[in-house]
Amino acid sequence: MTPPTQLEWLEADGLGGFASGTASGLRTRRYHALLLAATHPPAGRMVLVNGLEAWAETPMGPVALTSQHYAPGVIHPDGMTRIESFTRDPWPRWRLRVNQSLAIEHEVFAVHGAPVTVVTWKPLGDAGGVTLHVRPLLSGRDFHALHRENGSFHSGAEIHEETVLWRPYDGVPAIAAQSSGTYEARPDWYRNFLYTEEEARGLDASEDLASPGVFHFDLSKGSAVLILAASGAASAAVLAESTAALNAMALRESELMRRCAFPAPLHRAGDAYLVQRGSGKTIIAGYPWFGDWGRDTFIAMRGLCLATGRLAEARDILLEWAGAVSDGMLPNRFPDHGETPEYNSVDAALWYIVVVHEFLHAAAGLDLPLTRAQRARLDEAVDAILEGYAAGTRHGIRLDSDGLLAAGAPGVQLTWMDAKVGDWVVTPRVGKPVEVQALWLNALHAASARSDRWRVIRDRGLIAFRRRFWDQTRGHLHDVVDVDHVPGTADPTLRPNQLLAAGGLPLPLLDGSMARSVV
Repeated sequence: MTPPTQLEWLEADGLGGFASGTASGLRTRRYHALLLAATHPPAGRMVLVNGLEAWAETPMGPVALTSQHYAPGVIHPDGMTRIESFTRDPWPRWRLRVNQSLAIEHEVFAVHGAPVTVVTWKPLGDAGGVTLHVRPLLSGRDFHALHRENGSFHSGAEIHEETVLWRPYDGVPAIAAQSSGTYEARPDWYRNFLYTEEEARGLDASEDLASPGVFHFDLSKGSAVLILAASGAASAAVLAESTAALNAMALRESELMRRCAFPAPLHRAGDAYLVQRGSGKTIIAGYPWFGDWGRDTFIAMRGLCLATGRLAEARDILLEWAGAVSDGMLPNRFPDHGETPEYNSVDAALWYIVVVHEFLHAAAGLDLPLTRAQRARLDEAVDAILEGYAAGTRHGIRLDSDGLLAAGAPGVQLTWMDAKVGDWVVTPRVGKPVEVQALWLNALHAASARSDRWRVIRDRGLIAFRRRFWDQTRGHLHDVVDVDHVPGTADPTLRPNQLLAAGGLPLPLLDGSMARSVV
C-alpha cells in the first residue's frame, strides 16, 4: 500500500512552527518540513530541516525507506513502495516493510511549547545485522522562499555527546540533532527537488537542499531516535534532560497524555491554531502559510475558546491584542518578519469588542483569574476602539450622523471581501456595508452597559439600519448603503454578509419575519 500523496499531515508546536508532509513521504509544498520554527512566535518562521533520506543496510543489501520527487518528474528511490500502513492518530505513523522478517514503525511528532520534532524508527521483527542510515536535508530559509545550492552554507558540525549542532547560515537559528546513533560528516547537495503543489499554483517549484552528514543506527539494539530542535532556551531544556532515547520516551508520553486529554478529535485539531504571541496568546489564521490575522482571530475565538470553555486562553488572547489598538483600529495582519502591522480592516476591532463582551459574560461567576488591572485593560481597549471610530480614523472610517458607521477609501479593501489584484480592489464596498453595521451596533450595545453615550448612538443607529437597509421588494437587506459615500444610494446585491444582522451576534438587528426572509 502506498498512501496517496494528496493526504497531508501537520504537527503544530504551539508557537507558530510546525512539521508537515504527506502520507507518501513526498514533499509537495515548500512548507513541508520536519522542523519549521517560528523565531519570534508566531512570526519569523524558517524552514530548518526540510526532510530526511533514509535507508536500511541489510545482509541482503540496501533497502530505501524514503522517496524524493525530483524535476522534471522523477521519484527516487522507491522507499514509498514499502509503506504498508499510515495513520495520523495520535501523530503520523508509518509501517514500513524491509523484508519478510522485518518491518519498521516510523513516527513523527512535534513537541508542544518548543521548536522540537521527535522522529523514531522502531524495528518490528528480526533486525539482526540491520543498520539504519539517515541523511538530514537542510536549508535554513524563510518558509515562503526556496533554497539554492550556494557556497555560503556551513556544513560543519559541533558535536557534544549525542547532540550534533549545525549553523547553516549567519543569522539563522542553529539546528540541534540529538540521536541514539552515531554521526558521520559527509557533506553533499541534493538538487532539483520538485514541489508539485507549488507547480500547480504557478509558482517556482524546485529547490536544492544541503546534507551535512549521515546518522547511523544499529537496529539490532532497538529503536532509532532523532530529535530535531531549533536552538533556544525551550529546546535546550528538552535536550538537556537525558539521552536521546530517554528524552524521546518522556516526550512521547507527555505529548500523548496532552493529546488524550482533549474530549474529541475536533478539540485537539482546534488546539493547533492556538499559539504564543509575546507573553500572551493568539490564533493562527490557517496553515501552512498564514500568520495571526485580527479578523480571523476574533471570529475563530468564539468557537476555539469560548464554545470549548478555554477561557484562560481567551483572556490571554484578548489581553495580548489590547496593546495593538491604534487610532481605534486593530491590525488585520502582523507581517511575518516584524514590519509595521497592517491596519486595513474595519471589522477586526468590532469583532474584538463582540468577543470581549461574550468572554466577560462566559467568565462571570466562574473561578477564572481576571484581575482588576486586566479587566481595566480590556475596557480601555474597547473604549479606545469606539472613541477612535466615533472621532474618525484611517481609511474614511467614521461615525455618521445617523448612528451608522461609514468606511472606505479608494484602493483599500476594508471588509472580509478583501481580494486585491495589484491596485485593483475586487469588491471595494465603500460606504456602509451591512455586516459592518451589525458589528458596529453590537459593539455599541456591548459598551452601553458602561456608558449612556454609546446607548444613545446604538438606538439611533438601529432605527437608521432598519429604515435604510431593508429592501421590501426583494425581501432582503442591501449590501451597502451610501455607496462610495454618496448619501441615499444603495447596493441591493444579495450577499451572505447580511446574515450577521439576522443572528449570530448578541444583538439581532431584525425581527422574526425579516430575519426569516433573509435566512
